[in-house]
Amino acid sequence: MLVDSPPEQRAETAPAPPSKRRVLRAAGLPVSVAALVLIVLASIAIGAKDLSLAEVWHGLFHDSGTYGDVVVGERLSRTVLGLLAGAALGLAGAVLQALTRNPLADPGLLGINAGASAAVVTGITFFGVTSLTGYVWFAFAGAAGVGALVWFLGGSRGATPVRLVLAGTAISAALFGYLQAVMIMDDAALGRMRFWTVGSLASATTGTIREVLPFFVVGTVLALALARPLNAMEMGDDTAKALGANLNRTRALSMLAATVLCGAATAACGPIVFVGLMIPHIVRSFTGPDMRWILPYAAILSPVLLLGADVLGRIVARPSELQVGIITAVLGGPVFIFLVRRRRTAQL
Repeated sequence: MLVDSPPEQRAETAPAPPSKRRVLRAAGLPVSVAALVLIVLASIAIGAKDLSLAEVWHGLFHDSGTYGDVVVGERLSRTVLGLLAGAALGLAGAVLQALTRNPLADPGLLGINAGASAAVVTGITFFGVTSLTGYVWFAFAGAAGVGALVWFLGGSRGATPVRLVLAGTAISAALFGYLQAVMIMDDAALGRMRFWTVGSLASATTGTIREVLPFFVVGTVLALALARPLNAMEMGDDTAKALGANLNRTRALSMLAATVLCGAATAACGPIVFVGLMIPHIVRSFTGPDMRWILPYAAILSPVLLLGADVLGRIVARPSELQVGIITAVLGGPVFIFLVRRRRTAQL
């Protein structure tokens, strides 16, 4: 005998009509792009010294070496890195949420952030690395190594979402214990890691962007190419096999895409939390579960959140600034609690 659910539960869980969802999808993309353009302009114009749009325009297209033009150049590098890192974190979060079938998953769930952080601490403490260039390669190697280890411990070709999550949780706990132990024993490492560990765009340079750009490009292309196989996997393993999806290959490539994207973002900016969790989760509420829509939206709206948090950090602590990782944590915590409370346990 089937028991009908209460009217209020049916109203909360019922999906939006297909026609309404199509309208929201189509109208939302240009609105999202417009929001991204506005936040990019704000990121270049707002800081310890605010610039007018005319000064921003002059610095972008008629650089003559004046103070305003130099400031525009520095903020442009910071903004471009924010665009790349935000898109990477959003795409990595969306891929991992589909891979684990958990709409509240994020890149930290599989230990990728922990691997990058532990590798940078190792480089600083045991190899004397002090430059951002060194951080980039150590962080990426750590993220890639942990991604491969999670894949191996999760069962390799027989990996399942539950096994991957358990492996990532165990490795994260071990690595964070190692990270804290090394930083406590080495005061010099603690001082050098103090700002990197909270996440920041302040050290962005064209050199950093050039080093991480190939990884962003490869990871983005791979993530977008996985949209259809991930759609099939979200229907369940049996259905995905019936639709012709190669489960092991899709899981391996998804792990690779998330590792490359999150590793590159963490290497360049430090571990920035909640961006890869909040945006894909929010986007899913009006696009539905179709990854062909979730991924583009995540790539556009995640930089809006990251750059918006960066701009806010410059405003609230003038003439100094708060690191963007602190702002995303402060904003993301309450939003995440609200999202969890808003969803019924059966929906997660």
